[in-house]
Amino acid sequence: MAARKPVPKGEALRRKVHIRKGDMVMVIAGRDKGKTGRVLHVDRVKMRALVEGVNLVKKHTRANPARQIKGGIAEREAPIHVSNLMLLTSDGKPTRVGYKVEIVGGKRRRIRIAKKTGEVLEAR
Repeated sequence: MAARKPVPKGEALRRKVHIRKGDMVMVIAGRDKGKTGRVLHVDRVKMRALVEGVNLVKKHTRANPARQIKGGIAEREAPIHVSNLMLLTSDGKPTRVGYKVEIVGGKRRRIRIAKKTGEVLEAR
């Protein structure tokens, strides 16, 4: 049996994530269950997404007058695991994501579709 090559440092495996930047999602598990928001950033290596107004944490910052940073306690979003998120359709219902291959101009394109309604999902 052949040994597997080690993954070079800094080059972790990028996994398939069904959520993209700009999508509207609903939290289906955890402290913020039921909340909805827009995806701001997706980290495919860590399988986490930053969602607007969801998973808010308090961050203590020290004042730095040279950079015009005010000190104090600020609330900001923290990343949430993509398994705790579900994509919303245009009418606001959560759905699973499927893929359909479409040939456009001789090129194959994979488009995302909603499993519940069959509608084409585009980044909003």
